[in-house]
Amino acid sequence: MKESSIELQVERIEGVLVISLSGEVHGFEAQKFHESLWEATDGLDKFTLLDLEGLVYISSVGLRSILMVAKRLWEGKAKFAVCSLSQRTKSLFRMAAFDKVIDVFESRSEAIEAIKNGGG
Repeated sequence: MKESSIELQVERIEGVLVISLSGEVHGFEAQKFHESLWEATDGLDKFTLLDLEGLVYISSVGLRSILMVAKRLWEGKAKFAVCSLSQRTKSLFRMAAFDKVIDVFESRSEAIEAIKNGGG
């Protein structure tokens, strides 16, 4: 089995929990990805941003993990958004209608500014 090829980097910027993803999320490693993402979003932050700039590939199971985490955060009254999607990931978000329920921003700075000003 292939070793995990996804990395999560967690930081707080101007009161926003920013989780940067890089690499690939394949079906066989999606559970590890889900657990890592779930752990990183402990629900204590009011604002969470998932930066997908370094994401090369994500399976449908990986997309489901993002939606599950978003739902958990929304239930806790936190805001959740994603930014810096590649064309391929944007297409996946559109096909799955994720862009209808999750705020999508072009860049990290745009997302943080919008979140701080009540958007996102």
